[in-house]
Amino acid sequence: MDLGVITRRSTERSSTDGYRGSSAPRARAFCVVGIALVATACGSASAPHSAPTSPSTTTPAHTTTTTTLSPTTTTTTRPPSTTTAIDPGLLPQTVAEPPVGASLRRALEPLWDAIVANSAQQALPVFFPEPAYLRMKEGLLPDPAADYVDRLISFYRVDIAAYHQALGALVESTTLLSVNGSAVDAEWIPPGACENLIGYWHLPGVRLVYAQDGVVRSFAVASLISWRGVWYVVHLGPNPRPVDIGTVDQPAVGAGTPGPPGGC
Repeated sequence: MDLGVITRRSTERSSTDGYRGSSAPRARAFCVVGIALVATACGSASAPHSAPTSPSTTTPAHTTTTTTLSPTTTTTTRPPSTTTAIDPGLLPQTVAEPPVGASLRRALEPLWDAIVANSAQQALPVFFPEPAYLRMKEGLLPDPAADYVDRLISFYRVDIAAYHQALGALVESTTLLSVNGSAVDAEWIPPGACENLIGYWHLPGVRLVYAQDGVVRSFAVASLISWRGVWYVVHLGPNPRPVDIGTVDQPAVGAGTPGPPGGC
């Protein structure tokens, strides 16, 4: 499928829920891929046990007494090891700003692996936690859970497919070189702004830079937001976008430039 590039100038500022506020105009390029959006949907240790000691056996014809003691054995049963991971979205938000640097690459490498594998399911741990989103939107949307699944996750799924398709036939030989973000573009979005009840850090236009057949290329992750000092994807493709289909944000030959700043 051919990849078209659409250059558009937006005069609107998009929020994490897709609603728009005002911001300065800016130009962005999109690669729109014809993949239609589909709305989706311990046990306890036992007490030590000692075998009973056998009684003494005495032979009358001799003055020797022979006593045989059975060995003492102790059996301990350890409780099974259980680890229950707590969804971070269930924990309170913090004002901690996630770092932008080497740790950003580590945070987004699972996203890159999911794009290469064309697996939206594999990419879900990198996406913003649903419980946190529900808390941010409580009382602001008629059904935040439906919005999360039917809009945010649905766009995420078709965008994963579009980004995979953008890698083309050489996807298996493609190498991730770097994940580039601009720390000066990170902005604290206070509670009440962008139609959210809870504040968070926002980082726009992080670029995934890769090499393919000797050529350096890149595309952007449109929007990262924070929860408890960790970056999560909230929009992979652009938000808003020209058409409601899988869309690659700002594809480019070369490393490209992170950003632009703004949005929320």
